[in-house]
Amino acid sequence: MKVTAEKIDNHKTVLNLEIPQTEVAKAMEKAYQKLANQVNIPGFRKGKAPRKILEMHLGKEAILDETFEILAPEAYAKALQEQDIDPVSRPEIEVVTLEENQPLIFKATVVKKPTVTLGEYKGLSVAKTVVEINESDIASELEKLRLRHSKMVVVEDAELTQGDLAIIDFKGYVDGVPFEGGEGKSYPLEIGSGSFIPGFEDQMVGAKVGEEREVIVTFPADYFVADLAGKEAKFIVNIHDIKRKELPELDDEFAKEVSQFDTLEELKADIKNKLEQAAEQKADREFRAAAIKMAVENAQLEVPEVMTENQIDNMIQDLDINLQTRGMKLEKYMEYTKMDMEGLRNSYREAAAYNVKTDLVLEAIVKTEDLTYSTEELNSEIIAMADSYRTTPEEVAKAIRDTGRLQALQASVLRKKAAQLIIDSVA
Repeated sequence: MKVTAEKIDNHKTVLNLEIPQTEVAKAMEKAYQKLANQVNIPGFRKGKAPRKILEMHLGKEAILDETFEILAPEAYAKALQEQDIDPVSRPEIEVVTLEENQPLIFKATVVKKPTVTLGEYKGLSVAKTVVEINESDIASELEKLRLRHSKMVVVEDAELTQGDLAIIDFKGYVDGVPFEGGEGKSYPLEIGSGSFIPGFEDQMVGAKVGEEREVIVTFPADYFVADLAGKEAKFIVNIHDIKRKELPELDDEFAKEVSQFDTLEELKADIKNKLEQAAEQKADREFRAAAIKMAVENAQLEVPEVMTENQIDNMIQDLDINLQTRGMKLEKYMEYTKMDMEGLRNSYREAAAYNVKTDLVLEAIVKTEDLTYSTEELNSEIIAMADSYRTTPEEVAKAIRDTGRLQALQASVLRKKAAQLIIDSVA
């Protein structure tokens, strides 16, 4: 087999392959036998029809096409190996010559994995955030606890203010005519929640029980009901009740009610400890991300567009799966976010390109440092995946085998080791 490579640009290469006529003849015989065993031809048992009869029945093109399918995959694989090309996309195939008694000549245009020139990735200077939890942080968490355990109580002779819950009847009019969906009875509206049309809740501030209030608002231009979008509306609102949050006292009894602790001081100490742990974890994530980002930025490479597009495909697939676990479909999500598929893909593009670049740099470090993995490390990754998916390691291992993802898992483990090497060597 003859193979020549023609470089189109930094990423794309055209492989010209020529397979000798003798190999074509052997493959055509195999193609004939395969098709003969698949086709029923009147007057002949399967596999026994003469070649000429089979050609008349199927057409010579069918045998030639099957011949190509026999020869091309192996020839393409050998060409990649010979030219030391690691493809990142399916090849674009162009058949030049496919005839009986002639060599097979075809072209395969392929995008290859880019060359990575590593910069500094060991001994980097990266600062780590110093964790400090003060009294105001603890007080903020305590206030959240009080709010979660607050009670809504009816208040007499009070004026509505932000945070109050108003029990209201309302009826809306556009151009003096009631509109569909514009009426409610005994509706609980939290003032300041932003759940109603912009401006509605602000105009309710100061109202009292028994009062009838007129509210004038304008529907947003992008309102989901097209007939109302951008139009002014008048609402007649009647206030039946006003409820206000009653916060519990911050004392030992409160600590006993909301936690396993007997005193408020013990609760505060626990809150401080948890805040410190969360802050430390956040600081560690940021530190790791900053170190890896620096190593990636120090490297030189160009990411092929097809790799970015493939990564976007993976990210959207992950989003779809995540949404399904929450009972939502991707189509509904895009409708809710007012985004089409092109917009969704564009929103992922920058992150996708960075993720691809990061993986390529980490793979280059794996190769440079000659990193390897152990069976224990592979098993640890499977256990971690099982915990994440809430299943057993055996089920995860089976899924990896069944889907042929073992090599991808191995590569992931090695990339993580490369990332840890960067982080461990930070000066």
